[in-house]
Amino acid sequence: MSGRSWKAALDAPMFESLRPLLSRLPSGRYPEHDDLNALAARAASGGGAPIRFVPPPPVAQPAARYETRIFETGEVPTRPGSWHDLFNALVWLAFPETKAVINRRHRDEIVVRRGEPLRGTARDVLTLFDEGGVLVGSADTRLSALLRDFRWKELFWARRAEVRRSMRFHVFGHAIYEKALAPHRGVTAKALILDLEPAQLEAPTERRLARLDSLAATYFCSAHALASTHSLSPLPILGIPGWEPANELEDYYDDVSQFRPRRIEA
Repeated sequence: MSGRSWKAALDAPMFESLRPLLSRLPSGRYPEHDDLNALAARAASGGGAPIRFVPPPPVAQPAARYETRIFETGEVPTRPGSWHDLFNALVWLAFPETKAVINRRHRDEIVVRRGEPLRGTARDVLTLFDEGGVLVGSADTRLSALLRDFRWKELFWARRAEVRRSMRFHVFGHAIYEKALAPHRGVTAKALILDLEPAQLEAPTERRLARLDSLAATYFCSAHALASTHSLSPLPILGIPGWEPANELEDYYDDVSQFRPRRIEA
């Protein structure tokens, strides 16, 4: 994609969390390592090392070494011109506390499970959210319950005005951002629902993101957060009001291939 158009690709509502950062990056060319590093003053690895975005090594690293390197040195391998890696870098800048906790918990699990053939449930949970997470700030527990219960049409259509008033959705996972460049029906994220006060919902974006970042970091510090890959709720992101023009029609939510009901346990 040309340097002139790279920001234009990020105009959709699902890129809202990145807007404060995008305004500080060059418009005429794709961001380079120095551009990203200039914004990284607040970011540190799980081991406390200042985050720096650097070219990847010539030979691909195993995932365990990737996380350990970030933990120890703060160096985040970032491929020039890669949307996937750019979004990962931007999430480090937008949600530094949560990214640091995820990095630290990866490294802790790597140490504990050294030599084991499988990486384990805890690292699976961390990876699922790191790649595919959405932070949901909610000031209404009834709406939160509808999301957890897969009651998509009731939530996003029947309670549409309440969702707009009492919930905020912020993409965290860099793979979700990449899919959002050309979204297709069925894109599903992992939702971490966090309680916010009504005033926090209306706060400027950067202040709201900082609060969500702090709450998410606290959540991922807990033992129960990593106990199961089912601990986070699935969220079909194109059902979120305003995130897909087609969802302005009621029958959009009748597509069970996208808005799947909760399975009844036998």
